[in-house]
Amino acid sequence: MREQRAGNDTLLLHGVDVRGHTAILRFEGITEAEALRLAAARGFRVASVELEAAARPAASGRAAFPLLLFTQELLALLEAGLHLNEALASLQAKESHAGVAGVMAGMLQSLLEGHSFSDVLAQWPQHFPDIFVATVRAAERTGDLAPALSRYIAYQLQFDQLKKKLVTAAIYPTMLLAVGSFVTLFLLGYVVPRFAVVYESAGRDMPWLSGLLLGFGRMVAGHWQLALAMAVGGAVLLASTLLRRQGRTWLLERVLRLPWLASRVRQFRLARFYRALSLLLASGIALPRALGMVGGLLGPQSQEQLAQCLLAVQQGRSLSSALAAAGLVGPVTDSLIQVGERSGQLADMLERAARFSDDQFARWVDWASRLLEPVLMIVIGVVIGGIVVLMYLPIFDLAGSL
Repeated sequence: MREQRAGNDTLLLHGVDVRGHTAILRFEGITEAEALRLAAARGFRVASVELEAAARPAASGRAAFPLLLFTQELLALLEAGLHLNEALASLQAKESHAGVAGVMAGMLQSLLEGHSFSDVLAQWPQHFPDIFVATVRAAERTGDLAPALSRYIAYQLQFDQLKKKLVTAAIYPTMLLAVGSFVTLFLLGYVVPRFAVVYESAGRDMPWLSGLLLGFGRMVAGHWQLALAMAVGGAVLLASTLLRRQGRTWLLERVLRLPWLASRVRQFRLARFYRALSLLLASGIALPRALGMVGGLLGPQSQEQLAQCLLAVQQGRSLSSALAAAGLVGPVTDSLIQVGERSGQLADMLERAARFSDDQFARWVDWASRLLEPVLMIVIGVVIGGIVVLMYLPIFDLAGSL
């Protein structure tokens, strides 16, 4: 069954790209149906599909291609005076990871065959996003590849910096939850059953909540194999979900639907949208085409709004009015875009709008992380303290009756 092919196989899609040139798209580790869907999304008309199983074993590695590092090193070599072919050959020679070196070897081979750099990048859509390819393609028309790469590096660094801030803010709450869960399980599975034995031998009645807690502790201790299996199974299920891309996407979509997160996530996505649009416009790409390329950075509802905005721009409306009508700008962003339209510096104003949104989001992350940490400590303290109080409550009751 061709539809089920994936793994280390490489699919080569022969056809015609959006400019009417014959080209080849290369996809690895996905089914043929998924490859055809991705090709259609890029405006690529497929003529034939060819299986290149293990033809590029080095390029089929599972390690992600280090796009930012590759772009930074390529820019440094180009600014040093090397030609593109020489720079790629140098990067391939120094690369220690076989998969990354295989991708670079394929790129260099395509360049030597006479393909343009942007067409070569388009052959590896799993490694080079559409924004990067479009930036390079626009730079080829003007001959300023190095400045275009520099703009993309700045774009990616801004996003990575914000992502690191999110990860850093999540580390301490995660550790609190892990430690609190371990202490709670230890109390319920080890300490509570031993208190239950002492109280049973005393033969006295105990408070209802204490009896419920002690009964649960005895159940955990009596079926500890099942409890351990359930805990391990839950951990394995969570780990497998997080390790798989589809699982992460499914879990992330559920989390991002929380009411108090949805508006902030939309703000974060809009900032990425403004910055990507600024990058494409600064590279010389026409506004309608740029709007069509950055839709994937928005959520499903915002993508529908962007489609309305794109239609309005194609009908001759200004970007500021189209975005405002679609609900994709706030008051400050709207003012900045209007200034950019009047001054002819739309790309710069969109970058300013992205920085404004990023600053707002960063302040919210700092506030939320500072609030979440004490809240988690209070919740964990109440849970652990409640267990301890319920364990000792019969002793307090006995002492009070003496």
